[in-house]
Amino acid sequence: MLAEDLISETIPPLKTSDSGLKALNWMDEFRVSQLPIVNNLELLGLISDTDILDLNAPEEPLGNHPLSLIRPFVYASEHIYEVLKMIARMNLTLVPVLDERNQYLGNISLRTLVDHFAKTTSVQNPGGIIVLELNANDYSLTQIARIVEENDTKILSLYLNSDPDSTKVELTLKVNREDIRAILASFSRYNITVMASFQQSEFSEDLRNRFDLFMNYINM
Repeated sequence: MLAEDLISETIPPLKTSDSGLKALNWMDEFRVSQLPIVNNLELLGLISDTDILDLNAPEEPLGNHPLSLIRPFVYASEHIYEVLKMIARMNLTLVPVLDERNQYLGNISLRTLVDHFAKTTSVQNPGGIIVLELNANDYSLTQIARIVEENDTKILSLYLNSDPDSTKVELTLKVNREDIRAILASFSRYNITVMASFQQSEFSEDLRNRFDLFMNYINM
């Protein structure tokens, strides 16, 4: 998925003629800590709530102040992982998106990004979770998928965690079956180490509750 697929116009950009107080009101309304300032489709940068609180006269237009703005952005054609990387690296609550002519198209908020990854990783779907430890040289997704599917089960999502200082990798699987005892037995027969597994429906409910709490935290 590309950045252009998640662009939202729900959170409007500021103009230099807008006041700092208006910016703070919008930040509170949309639950973000930064807003883009855009004039005639040109992204001037992001202003934060702390920037505004430092202004001597926040009731005046932003253009009246000598602002020192950061200017992070992604292009519409970039992969969504670039958005995630920028949000994490710069501790942002939204990222502006530009077209190939460097004109402002909209933005992607942290809320939108979390919603997207919750759907793509099947967080709210019922099923079991299996965490495997594998030798990096022996890792074969084809083999793992075959073992799972031999037990009439499908992989809903997965992610791989690797440490450059280790020869091991950690693979987390989300499958569409809550009773995963047969799958665990199959991994054992193939001498594949299961680090952890969660197969109770209560865990799925707990995971959904944790996700809902996280989304509520973002909206605070």
